[in-house]
Amino acid sequence: MDWKEVLRRRLATPNTGPHKKKTEQELKDEEMDLFTKYYSEWKGGRKNTNEFYKTIPRFYYRLPAEDEVLLQKLREESRAVFLQRKSRELLDNEELQNLWFLLDKHQTPPMIGEEAMINYENFLKVGEKAGPKCKQFFTAKVFAKLLHTDSYGRISIMQFFNYVMRKVWLHQTRIGLSLYDVAGQGYLRESDLENYILELIPTLPQLDGLEKSFYSFYVCTAVRKFFFFLDPLRTGKIKIQDILACSFLDDLLELRDEELSKESQETNWFSAPSALRVYGQYLNLDKDHNGMLSKEELSRYGTATMTNVFLDRVFQECLTYDGEMDYKTYLDFVLALENRKEPAALQYIFKLLDIENKGYLNVFSLNYFFRAIQELMKIHGQDPVSFQDVKDEIFDMVKPKDPLKISLQDLINSNQGDTVTTILIDLNGFWTYENREALVANDSENSADLDDT
Repeated sequence: MDWKEVLRRRLATPNTGPHKKKTEQELKDEEMDLFTKYYSEWKGGRKNTNEFYKTIPRFYYRLPAEDEVLLQKLREESRAVFLQRKSRELLDNEELQNLWFLLDKHQTPPMIGEEAMINYENFLKVGEKAGPKCKQFFTAKVFAKLLHTDSYGRISIMQFFNYVMRKVWLHQTRIGLSLYDVAGQGYLRESDLENYILELIPTLPQLDGLEKSFYSFYVCTAVRKFFFFLDPLRTGKIKIQDILACSFLDDLLELRDEELSKESQETNWFSAPSALRVYGQYLNLDKDHNGMLSKEELSRYGTATMTNVFLDRVFQECLTYDGEMDYKTYLDFVLALENRKEPAALQYIFKLLDIENKGYLNVFSLNYFFRAIQELMKIHGQDPVSFQDVKDEIFDMVKPKDPLKISLQDLINSNQGDTVTTILIDLNGFWTYENREALVANDSENSADLDDT
């Protein structure tokens, strides 16, 4: 029916008086009835024209149980075939060399110093000649990413080639890690990562000098760094994506360089000297040679100036066996204390400082730990520093959202977490902080004396 006709009939309907007008509630009910009617008709009509809406597509596939051997074998074989196919899609050395030859042939003058450049037109020409495997790299998006300040609108050929190499390396590494993903869910368990690193050792020239008897300790040392920083919730597994995104794998694979400098080895957690240093410290602390560390043995760690209160908390919160710490737990302890600026390390130490498990540090918590520092100062013949002064300094450094509480996030955001934790747990660290100005002045004087000579 035409809406004009409806309007005429409505106007022609006699109004018999005010008492015949519909109330506001009646109008709302009528509106709802009409809405329901028309919506139902529309929905019904939609269903009739789109029959596939009646079925929900399958989105969950159950993993085979342990006793379903055939299904497990089928799944493993399918994954192996899939990874092989993905591996074949990657550029090999010959194809990479051909790509470099094409890029060099199509460079766009003038050069910038010794760096060859290429414009977008030649970029697309190379993409057409390079073959189907390279197609993903020759897009406007990739070109725009690498385009910086060149006045001719070109990109560096070397930068583009390095970009391609990096992408290929990431995919190769992902495929390599996925081979150890037993569950096939995109993450590695501790045992999976241990197997990966154990089989990687013979391919790293910088580890040639390691005795095979030390391999298990080296693998444990290497794996703990991955899990300490990438598994903060201690779930026992790490996403392969997270492994690729962090720099740890780069540090590990850096050991393929036969000419790696001594300085680089000393700063690389995964190098042989570093692993031997950490394990050697553990053996030196283990005075009774039972393979475990007691609280008394751990108290000699570093400069042997950590407070007993803090060490008590370590043994209360961390995994121990008959009150003693094993090598794996010791590695977590070392990683936390050697990387106090990192959020994962601050989380580890914060948990120890949070004696009331409230999720924040208050004046009571700070005083509880700083009293032990004051006691050590007395033992060493020093005048104890006032807690009020230290407390005020800590709150001034952190600037927490709540003026009476310091949360973990406050510590991380302040960029002073390493200083605050050091003040509370280590006498030597507190002394260094307290005398920082004098130490800086001495360093300046020594530098001046060296210049004069």
